[in-house]
Amino acid sequence: MYKQGKYKETDKMSDLICENYPMVLVMSRFGIDLGFGEKNIGDVCRQNGVDCCTFLTVVNFLSEENSTTINEINKCLSLGSLITYLHNAHDYFLNFRLPHIRRKLTEAITGCPGDIAFAITKFFDDYVYEVHKHMSYEEKIVFPYVRNLLEGVKDPKYNISIFRKRHDQIEMKIVELKNILLKYYPGPDNYLLNSVLFDIFATEQDLASHNRVEDYLFVPAVLAIEKTIK
Repeated sequence: MYKQGKYKETDKMSDLICENYPMVLVMSRFGIDLGFGEKNIGDVCRQNGVDCCTFLTVVNFLSEENSTTINEINKCLSLGSLITYLHNAHDYFLNFRLPHIRRKLTEAITGCPGDIAFAITKFFDDYVYEVHKHMSYEEKIVFPYVRNLLEGVKDPKYNISIFRKRHDQIEMKIVELKNILLKYYPGPDNYLLNSVLFDIFATEQDLASHNRVEDYLFVPAVLAIEKTIK
């Protein structure tokens, strides 16, 4: 049984979500659906085919706002399960969250001058492009490399340190857009624009958490496997 951290597999899944609502996104990215009733975390994970250690590692890491590498979990952490989580997070950002924000943003700035509306939209589209580029590299290069490692095959021309060195903090690229909306948007205060701004802040925070999981959980776990393969 996994025992590290605040939450344990004997805790109710509903208690986890009610106490820390952002974990509903973590749950979803592991492929766990709602409707789990009074079941505990361990039972819900097993019924959904999710590695409980990996789920709890991510949950506790994020809920405790850890910013240090956790090495002692490498023995129980399932890299395959963690890749599934990261892949589903990419799908959420690229195919749901960011397109949803763009639709709301376009509607919110309809009444402002054309040049400003163009600038705002361009900043957002440039940001989305950077997110796409960042995540596409992981999907096409990093994840296949790690899956091969799990099969005992090591690419002599690549290692996870290459990824770590080029792993940019994509959430920083949206700061300029937030500043435009906060400081320079000339339109009247409206609920829709405030809602868009709230969504942008929430997405920025979610992306920062996503990057932390990659930097402090995923990369160390891959490094540990690399050392075992000649």
